[in-house]
Amino acid sequence: MAREAIRWRPGCKPAARTIAPHHVAIARAPQRRAPILAPMTLILHYAPDNASLIVRLALEELGLPYEARLVDRSVRAQDSAAYRAINPHGLIPALETRDGVLFETGAILTWLEGRAPGTLAPMPDDPARGDYLKWLFFISNTLQTTVRMIFYPEKYCPGHEAALRAQMCAQMVQYLDRVEAAVRGPFFGGDTLSCIDLYLPPLLRWCALYPGGGTDWFDIARIPALMQLCRNVEARPATLRAAAAEGLGDAPFSAPAEPDPPEGSAT
Repeated sequence: MAREAIRWRPGCKPAARTIAPHHVAIARAPQRRAPILAPMTLILHYAPDNASLIVRLALEELGLPYEARLVDRSVRAQDSAAYRAINPHGLIPALETRDGVLFETGAILTWLEGRAPGTLAPMPDDPARGDYLKWLFFISNTLQTTVRMIFYPEKYCPGHEAALRAQMCAQMVQYLDRVEAAVRGPFFGGDTLSCIDLYLPPLLRWCALYPGGGTDWFDIARIPALMQLCRNVEARPATLRAAAAEGLGDAPFSAPAEPDPPEGSAT
């Protein structure tokens, strides 16, 4: 239908027209886009040949940018107010992330593998995830704790250090036998590297080295599958970089020697 012309006399305003609702043009406010955040460089608070080594191995394997900041144990920097503000427990490591500060090695590893799902752990819907998690947390909660009790019995049972250390060494032998029997792929000593594979070799290294003069209980020849895991992990480029950064030598897990770090102290 032809449109009717609208006429008006000079000096007169045209009459207002009512526009049907479906003809109303609604001006929309421009949508605000979420800011694009640049990837944060993670900050690893570390001491050479400490539990931070496990986290460093994972960071190197994942290729994540990070800055290593020394916690100088030679001056008890882990007990300083500055470090306690980062990790109130005064333990090493701590990892500063965009999500906040993380501590506890098992928690940090779980957070890191979540940045690249399926890389260092089974995917959440993978049937192997359950086996992976139960052994990861056995290593974190039981194995590493037992190692600490061997190293620092005075912190756990003052006045009975020798008895506690002897008991924990005997217990550790049993634990390692169980871990040895459980080694199987793909995410536990298999073809697919996992956080478990990065966790165990440093623990075995420390059993062989610390405390000085008190390692007669440990015999890696009894656990050949774990020995092979040590050889496999230490041959990886990521491990070579981490070992160089902390002065751990060319065979840090299969033939461990006292560290010679470029900075800081292991004890």
